[in-house]
Amino acid sequence: MRGLLMAIMIATPALVVSDVSIESSQVTVLVALLAAFLTFVEYNSTSPSIVGFRDAAPFNRLRFLGLFLTVFMLSMICRGKTDPTALTNALTAIGTIVGNSIDFPYSPVRLVVLMLPEGSDYEIVQSVRTAAGLSYLTSLIAMAAFLFLVRVLGWPSRNGSFNVWVNLPMFDPTTGGDVLRRLTRDARINVIIGFLLPFVIPAVVKLAADMINPISLENPQTLIWTMTAWAFLPASMIMRGIALHRIAEMIRDQRKRAYASADGGLQAA
Repeated sequence: MRGLLMAIMIATPALVVSDVSIESSQVTVLVALLAAFLTFVEYNSTSPSIVGFRDAAPFNRLRFLGLFLTVFMLSMICRGKTDPTALTNALTAIGTIVGNSIDFPYSPVRLVVLMLPEGSDYEIVQSVRTAAGLSYLTSLIAMAAFLFLVRVLGWPSRNGSFNVWVNLPMFDPTTGGDVLRRLTRDARINVIIGFLLPFVIPAVVKLAADMINPISLENPQTLIWTMTAWAFLPASMIMRGIALHRIAEMIRDQRKRAYASADGGLQAA
């Protein structure tokens, strides 16, 4: 089921947006099947490989939901340009309001708009602003929901014990010094990078446009995946940073209880 959902998510722009070329559809089907296979293998194997927090629901489910909603809503907005409906008009209106509201100097949305080549059509600029506003709003909601799970609902301790080896396969607790210090450091690095990426990515693309051909956002699928990656990658890194900080807090509390029990045993003796 996870593999099927991943394939559907990747194929959504090609299924929703009209006027998709045959070559683009073939590439989309290939990527969707590959993602479904890799997801199936990862979650069906006993030993983890690269997917973090595999058994710490609903971390990955929340990230997938945010990613899927972003792709679906941007796809519907692009479809609304040729086949408008009440849903596409509503999503376009929401994205326009949000995009215009946070399109102020030095904001991430303003930097994305400035990333476009000079002389771009007004319609393209407005489409980018709308897509950026809607995708950024979705990422903020996903981060707020995960922070609520951590601070209010006590994720992940409410799901039982937390297995570091299964949920953090890329983290080796036996090397590199104290585990608590390393987790805290990695959490801060993820949060800092996630906060800076929405500002850094448009600046890098703008600087690279002088040496290579700039990204053309006229194609609907290019617009969808570019804006989704721009909003989702920083949000995912911030959520990972919050999760790592939460794991560090759990280890710190467990150490305090262990030290307290040892001190109590020595005093009793």
